[in-house]
Amino acid sequence: MAAESHKNKGFIFGLTALLGLLALIVSGPPVVSGQPLQPTGETFIYLPLVMRGYCAPETLPRINAPRFFGDIPFEQTAIAWFGQVSPTQNYADIRVGYNANELYVYLAVFDRHLWYDENPTPQTLTQWDAVTLLLDTSGGNTLSPASWRFVAQLYGETSPARRAVYRGSASGWQAVSVPFGAVPGWRGNALNDDSDSDRGWAMGFTIPFSSLGLASAPSMGTTWRMAVLLHDRDSRAGPPVGDQSWPPATGPDNPGCWGFLTFGIPAYRAVGPSTDHTLIRRPTQNSPLVPDADVGGTIANQCPGDEYHIWNVWGNRNDGHAPDFNIQNQSDVADWPCFAKYYITFPLDSIPRGKTIISATLTLYQFGNAGGPGEAQPSWIQVLIASADWREETITWNNAPLAYENIGGSWVGVLSEHPGWPGVPRTWNVSYAVARAYARGEPLRLVLYSADSAYHSGKYFVSSDTGDWNVEGRPRLEVWWR
Repeated sequence: MAAESHKNKGFIFGLTALLGLLALIVSGPPVVSGQPLQPTGETFIYLPLVMRGYCAPETLPRINAPRFFGDIPFEQTAIAWFGQVSPTQNYADIRVGYNANELYVYLAVFDRHLWYDENPTPQTLTQWDAVTLLLDTSGGNTLSPASWRFVAQLYGETSPARRAVYRGSASGWQAVSVPFGAVPGWRGNALNDDSDSDRGWAMGFTIPFSSLGLASAPSMGTTWRMAVLLHDRDSRAGPPVGDQSWPPATGPDNPGCWGFLTFGIPAYRAVGPSTDHTLIRRPTQNSPLVPDADVGGTIANQCPGDEYHIWNVWGNRNDGHAPDFNIQNQSDVADWPCFAKYYITFPLDSIPRGKTIISATLTLYQFGNAGGPGEAQPSWIQVLIASADWREETITWNNAPLAYENIGGSWVGVLSEHPGWPGVPRTWNVSYAVARAYARGEPLRLVLYSADSAYHSGKYFVSSDTGDWNVEGRPRLEVWWR
């Protein structure tokens, strides 16, 4: 199925803004590396990340930013998200990447009403549709000169009057002047009107490391603090709608509740050959083992065009027992009703305690993709660790757990015709995630999503709920240990 909503001429595109953002979408190879996780055998008490106000470091989410050489490829940046879809609430995808010179942070926001300040001041920027990006280059818990606050308000084109930057100090935030980029884009009927036909907006931050007082990019494995505040206004008269944030407990003055930004993708290394192996997948269609679910633009609910449905139903719909699923994203935020994430949980109790995980592989079987001949493009589909448990019967886009951290990805190609069952196997290295879950005595809870740019980017796979005639096509986890 192709994404069609971008063809609707009723949506007026902020062309100047979008072209500025698309200028960053250029290919380049990522470095997949970072600090290794070593198995400890220690068992931790599991606590979900969404407990507002709870800021213990082990509960806070993290983004592992890939490093690129040259331009930063939009579709290979790390993906994270927060918020909800409703007539009065906003959702946002976060994309992050870096190269030798700069950090790139991009927000794609689902928003029904787009409003900016016609007479902005630095003090009123966050009373309209705007983003605050918070960074602390020391990774500390208190405001200091290593703390930075970048603010950018939505507008039809790049505007210095709608940007501000502050630096932390012992007495609070102080306005400073350092170079950084903040390029907006939007999709909808028009800015600053009362129409209900807007779809969303975007903001792409480009922050030179030199503006943060650094001579070069941080070394691989360096960890900063990072948080995002999403500000919203739904009418000219206001007042502003309450902020949403990543992580949920974020406050601008407390870096101890911000998430973590690590430079490089985590790698897992175990020494020695494996001595045993297991394959885990749902044995029968009615088994409760290996629950999985698609949320958002599922194959049965892909790219719906009814305005009431997309703002009131789409985010709360459950498709937990569908026999197939879609993974999809793209750079045109107007097409967000096509976007879809996939959740899956594997039990690890078949692995004896006291073992060392050597490696682990997730395999999904692809049977199709969005778009007609020549339209679809390959996707860099990312695998992430889910922050909390969920239920197949109740999970939706709006209540699904956030990601705890991203751990890598794999290219998934385009199928020009149906390959026959069980489909084409696509694999992801999930050794890091399995070793972490095993050490904590937890099931392996994964999310798959993409940061794609192209239209028609959906990839279709077989789920755990497929009939017993296609047991070979069910998602499977293979683990080797010693």
